[in-house]
Amino acid sequence: MYDVAYDPSKMIMKSFFISWSAIFASLVFSYFISKNIKPGKIRLISLLPIVLLFTLIPLNLFPSPNICGISAFFITWLANFKLLLFAFDKGPLSSPSLSLVQFISAASLPIKIKKPHDSQMGTLKSPLNYAIKFVLLTIVIRVCEYRSSIHHNLLLTIYCLFIYLNTEILLAMFATPARVLLKIEIEPQFDEPYLSTSLQDFWGRRWNLMVSSILRSSVYEPVRSIAGLVVGKRWGSACAMLASFVVSALMHELIYFYLTRVEPTWEVSWFFVLHGVCTALEVLVKKSEFGEKWRLNRLVSGVLTIGFVMGTSFWLFFPQLVRNKADLRGLEEYRIVSQWLNDQVVRLI
Repeated sequence: MYDVAYDPSKMIMKSFFISWSAIFASLVFSYFISKNIKPGKIRLISLLPIVLLFTLIPLNLFPSPNICGISAFFITWLANFKLLLFAFDKGPLSSPSLSLVQFISAASLPIKIKKPHDSQMGTLKSPLNYAIKFVLLTIVIRVCEYRSSIHHNLLLTIYCLFIYLNTEILLAMFATPARVLLKIEIEPQFDEPYLSTSLQDFWGRRWNLMVSSILRSSVYEPVRSIAGLVVGKRWGSACAMLASFVVSALMHELIYFYLTRVEPTWEVSWFFVLHGVCTALEVLVKKSEFGEKWRLNRLVSGVLTIGFVMGTSFWLFFPQLVRNKADLRGLEEYRIVSQWLNDQVVRLI
């Protein structure tokens, strides 16, 4: 008989510490061992056990949706793809000038170190920009506490706003310390996606640019090169674009499994496949004679773009999360953290 009550928060933090210790140890191995192996099959073989470990780690972080989701996104998705590119001396980890700390940071955080010649990249946003968004996020979280009184479609609209604000602020919270402590310039992660005027603009230039960059290097460019030889340059680009969305769909499906631990129903996959098809068709139309002659006003195309993203999110993106109550668990964690911070402030006063 145990004389100490089971404390799930302590178990989660213990799992978090063990998991991230294994992550850092694996990246140290990658830097000192794999980096000194010639790029190609042998380096890939040396990295495959780490890729497998990074895929299994989120299974150890359930039931916390926030810790599990963030770790899965940073490690199972971004870090694994960066390591696979690194195996062939490509991607953000392939620079020979990276120190150990920079290598670990670039691998484990959602950052891409800005190169001197990347002057065309956007600049990081002002603290005021993030402060306003943080206030809005706080309001959104508070509003969600009354979700039982909110119409379902309005609640899903609020969820869209929550995902955008929460994702951008979280990525900035992890990226900013790396930028300050390592004294490096990093590429921006979001570029006000609500200003998008097309699906290509939304997915390729404004939403979660770290993912876009990784998919471009690991999926889009190889598929375009191969498909272009078979179907031509224009259709090769369309095939590559669709392939990138399919890979994104599968990674989201995996993250959903980490969060819910239930058998996939594939709605989120169809969400990204649908957007992949529509984005590819949009680009093909733009490059055709019809696209050159007739373009929508930016205001109209912007409303249609955001409306399409939100409408398809209601239909396909959210159902798996809502049905399995991952949204409720995530919001409850925010409430607990908010209450804890409030208690600390009261004690200080």
